[in-house]
Amino acid sequence: MKSDFLFELGTEELPPKALLGLSEALTSGILAGFKSANLAFGEVSSFATPRRLAVVVRDLVVKAPNIEVVNWGPPTKVAFDGDGSATKAAQAFAKKNNLVLTELTNNVEHDGQQEKLCVRKTEEGKDTAALLPDLINAVLLGLPVAKRMTWGSSKELFVRPVQWAVLLFDGKTCEESILGITSSNVTQGHRFHGSGDLTIKTPLSYEKQLQDQFVIASFERRRSIIREGVANLAKTIDGHAVIDPTLLDEVSALNEWPVPLMGHFDAHFLAVPAEALISSMKEHQKYFHLIDDTDQLLPAFITVANIQSNDPSQVVAGNERVIRPRLADAAFFYKNDRLISLEQRRQSLKRVVFQDKLGSVFDKTERVANLCSQLAPYTGANAKLARRAGELCKSDLVTDMVGEFADLQGVMGRYYALNDGEDTNVAEAQLEQYLPRFSGDRTPDNAVGATLALADKLDTLVGIFSIGQPPSGSRDPFALRRASLGILRILLERKIDVDLTKAISLAAAQFGLDPSSLDKTHKQVLTYVLERFRSWYRDEGFSAEVFLSVSTLDFANPLDIDARIKAVSQFCLLPEADALSSANKRVSNILAKQLGTRLPEPVNHALLQESAEKTLAQAIETLEDSSKPLLASRDYTALLKSLSSLREPVDRFFDEVMVMSEEPALRENRLSLLKRLRGLFLNVADISQLVTGK
Repeated sequence: MKSDFLFELGTEELPPKALLGLSEALTSGILAGFKSANLAFGEVSSFATPRRLAVVVRDLVVKAPNIEVVNWGPPTKVAFDGDGSATKAAQAFAKKNNLVLTELTNNVEHDGQQEKLCVRKTEEGKDTAALLPDLINAVLLGLPVAKRMTWGSSKELFVRPVQWAVLLFDGKTCEESILGITSSNVTQGHRFHGSGDLTIKTPLSYEKQLQDQFVIASFERRRSIIREGVANLAKTIDGHAVIDPTLLDEVSALNEWPVPLMGHFDAHFLAVPAEALISSMKEHQKYFHLIDDTDQLLPAFITVANIQSNDPSQVVAGNERVIRPRLADAAFFYKNDRLISLEQRRQSLKRVVFQDKLGSVFDKTERVANLCSQLAPYTGANAKLARRAGELCKSDLVTDMVGEFADLQGVMGRYYALNDGEDTNVAEAQLEQYLPRFSGDRTPDNAVGATLALADKLDTLVGIFSIGQPPSGSRDPFALRRASLGILRILLERKIDVDLTKAISLAAAQFGLDPSSLDKTHKQVLTYVLERFRSWYRDEGFSAEVFLSVSTLDFANPLDIDARIKAVSQFCLLPEADALSSANKRVSNILAKQLGTRLPEPVNHALLQESAEKTLAQAIETLEDSSKPLLASRDYTALLKSLSSLREPVDRFFDEVMVMSEEPALRENRLSLLKRLRGLFLNVADISQLVTGK
């Protein structure tokens, strides 16, 4: 038999930024519990509002299936002695399984290798309803909650106080203890529009009954209603709503009955940088801002109310009253901040600690400025402008605007640099130093910005590693993972040809480390940054073997590494790839065993006796010459393709030539030939790593 299942947990308002994650974890946890108990089920629906988390599962079996339990005992040669009597091992098995000793011979089976004592029993499946309370409570305790709380006299812990629980299954109301609350069939509608207690008739009527009480239970449906409502409302003033997905999710998590409403603010506020106005509306008030056809900010916003007001104008007026002083503050900060230049503000940075062991933010800007001028020849930036950008890069942190709106760091630095008359490239770099800020974000557009972004990130990485505080597990307070990925993206996307060994050395030189600490820090940072490539290429669809074939050779130029990995990936598509990879594996093993780290003598052509080894030697010499210009231009794809011509002479060599000749001179010469063969491929990658399972 099958029946529909409903579980709903009613709470005080849940954290909006965590709501969707909590809902997904609850659903996946319950389903994992069903699967673990061998409970078959049908369609699944999740629901999440500010005051509830719910799951509806259709066609859940009312009873777990019977299962056959097989208990294997000792082999018969151990279970019985020479007289056929039960040994102590057999007696213990009989006692454990409630068997009479005389029945043991009836419980012998072959396990595929030998005969053993065996008992097969059928365990009756448990009723699903009996499994539900423990399963649900376990899932709730395992939800991703950073900090749990207690309430009233209850000793239960949850992210917010629990107010009610609904549990329906097998056509019944299940009265079970869920986080200290006895479940029932009674929920609550909208806090203001609802009519109080609401009795849920069946799991499938749940969503409709709540909607009748002004609750859109589906998170996805509320999100769609808000997106469409906001977009349509913006069109009424010939505008376009900028709907940030993160903000949309947060607003969806704040409402049970979303009603988009438009408000306005005084147009004179538009003299303030749009980013400051948007930050105030978005971060503090959760408003959607509007732009015109030229992407200019309009003096209007859209808020989403959680009530269907009889007089919406009053709701709008209230929101307008709230946002007006916020925008006035932004205008005041912007006016006052421009009275003091970024250069003058540098002195204030001496009182701001970057990191206790690494000095002040001013000290950081000094290091970054020096590093910028040293990196400029590699990035193509003007060294003087790059240094200037580094000197000013953190000055906006001590402005009133950034003090109030922390997300505007860099943004306001750009505006204030332009106000101070700084070079446009220097001003743009104030913003671009933080790029990319997240996965998929853009990288700096100009050379000065790219130089500053690299210097800032390298300085942080080297500094934090030098004081022994690298990231561990999920703890990464200085966002070093993001900084590392940012460095790699900037170098690749702007095609900056610099070896990380050199870049890290330049950054480390700013810290005055002793030789031992310098070497340790350098190695740690280099390894850490290059290790980010592993997940990078995995996400790009490259196999682990392709990455390994390049990473094992300790290259440190990201632009060069990228070219090699893409070349090896193309090489894998060639028909000769498997044979040559296997041959390289064979050659690698032979050389490791016979030579170790010893370098053999050069190939002596006079000792080449067999036709196959002569042919291979000639092919290697030809390719050594033709590969030089390809190596110089980093055309590794063409180089590996040309090396694919070695398949036939290599196969023939191993078929016809005895490498381990009894004559020492011949053996040594053939090892030398294989060393040169191996070296040709190692110029690009260790393709022997492409061989798996061997």
